[in-house]
Amino acid sequence: MKNYGPPAFNAVRGEGVYLYDEAGTQYLDFGSGIAVTSVGHSHPKWVAAVQAQAATLTHCSNLYGIPQQQKLADRLVTKAGAGRVLFCNSGAEANEALIKLARLHGEKLCAEEGKRFTVVAANNAFHGRTFGGMGATPQEKIQGGFRPMLEGFKFGELNKIETFDQLVDETVAAVFIESIQGEGGLFPAEASFLQELRALCTERGALLMLDEVQCGIGRSGHFFAFDASGVKPDAIGMAKGLGAGFPIGAVWVAEPYAELFQPGSHGTTFGGSPLASTAANATLDIIEEEQLIENVAANSPAWHAELQKLAEKYPDQIAGIRGAGYMVGLALKPEGLNLTITTAAREKHLLVVPAGDNVVRLLPALIATPSQLSQSVEILDGVFANIEH
Repeated sequence: MKNYGPPAFNAVRGEGVYLYDEAGTQYLDFGSGIAVTSVGHSHPKWVAAVQAQAATLTHCSNLYGIPQQQKLADRLVTKAGAGRVLFCNSGAEANEALIKLARLHGEKLCAEEGKRFTVVAANNAFHGRTFGGMGATPQEKIQGGFRPMLEGFKFGELNKIETFDQLVDETVAAVFIESIQGEGGLFPAEASFLQELRALCTERGALLMLDEVQCGIGRSGHFFAFDASGVKPDAIGMAKGLGAGFPIGAVWVAEPYAELFQPGSHGTTFGGSPLASTAANATLDIIEEEQLIENVAANSPAWHAELQKLAEKYPDQIAGIRGAGYMVGLALKPEGLNLTITTAAREKHLLVVPAGDNVVRLLPALIATPSQLSQSVEILDGVFANIEH
């Protein structure tokens, strides 16, 4: 199918922060499979855990108890707070489950079915490509060709609480935002905004649901990107870095809202399989044992400072940098330069990922060292020098 462009090369092997093509060319991978390979490619401990589980039991369905899944759920509850966890296979599935949760919440609040089901999301958001996810993603490139959209979505402006204040009325079941907008161009939700949003949702009986699919699992320098705000959401969607390369998604829901899902109301054949749960547990083991979140928090300020100097060196091409931890965006000018820079960086053996708002994303694995972070800046310096001339 033609929904992807022709590949620049065939990726055949990965090791740590490096990806290799068929000719053996080494690339510094600051795309990480779009924020997925959180502990790097082929981490020995991760590989050993997945291999051992594959030789024991890969799948049995959720008709039976899965000890690895229960262990993973317990660990996520420890991170997020009292509640329950539903496992699935991707970020889009996690977000779809959150939208269903919002509707169940609205129905419980309103005796008349269909009276309270609206979800307020943010302009510039990206919540996936299911019909629910597309409905919550007000972008023409996502919705175009697939209308009519699922009804029940309204949109405020990220970091402008007054726009949400105007929208959250008696028809609204939930507010749903990304802690850091990823595909939309690396826009973090400010701590004060999240705090005000939490108060607004509490006051009006709406769920506060946070999409941590791309920004979660340590990427920001906190386990969840919203942690720095001190806010406690009612539900969290996660995926990508949780499995470090094996597909898994998860939804955490706070008590008492976790009781909204009952037998038959939602399900998944593959979600939280023994193999997927083992991969995620191994990922969390590595993150904890190697203190990777602490490393991200310690290493990222100097890297951000280097990138800021790069922006000052090339003011005609770089409008600024934004993001958090190991999730950084270079906002570029003129329009469309992000695609040019992505290609030019790849030709110099650095892999980066374009995003909306003319942004280039840098998403290194959490294991990336200060020297590797500096190397990315050196390569980009060469890229922008050539573009300028």
